[in-house]
Amino acid sequence: MSEYYKQLALRIRERLGDKIDGCEVAVGELNVAVPKEKLIEVCTVLRDEADFAFEQLIDATGLDYSAYGEGEWLGPRYAVAYHLISVTHNHRVRVKAFVDGEPPIIDSVTGIWNCANWYEREAFDLFGIVFEGHPDLRRILSDYGFVGHPFRKDFPLTGNVEMRYDPEKQRVVYQPVSIDPRVNQPRIIRDDHRYAERLGEREKFDA
Repeated sequence: MSEYYKQLALRIRERLGDKIDGCEVAVGELNVAVPKEKLIEVCTVLRDEADFAFEQLIDATGLDYSAYGEGEWLGPRYAVAYHLISVTHNHRVRVKAFVDGEPPIIDSVTGIWNCANWYEREAFDLFGIVFEGHPDLRRILSDYGFVGHPFRKDFPLTGNVEMRYDPEKQRVVYQPVSIDPRVNQPRIIRDDHRYAERLGEREKFDA
């Protein structure tokens, strides 16, 4: 199957040329990197041209690269990944577009695949990515009074606000979180007898 995807990647590179940043097969999967300015044009070609025929968007999600890998991430902080499938040819592709800024803004693909509606709302809710041209961009998982975007890597574990019922106002109200923020640190207990026993066994083995 990877040989098939190598040939498909070659056809995509030949067709789209400088409209994409890259098209490679990794771990048996085809990945296409697209500048956000070319996203709509590239997705339209992938959907409409018979060689590709990616009729269906099966998932779209945001990504936060702010704490990616071992070192400091130097590229744009956010990306949106679109997972496409061709029912006609039974092949798949992942299209990824990087986006930066605050808020990060990228074009909506709802005009190409209508099912992107709720996927983009989810990415907006959880990552704060704004999809220009979306017909109804509002939160879909968290409630309207929620502050922040919980899948961002700098979002506090305790959140920013909490809800409680106010008996005087006779309704639910929002207030700053009353839990002290904390950072969990892994603890290593070196004087535990189990570690001492294992160390003794290791010394016997090494001898």
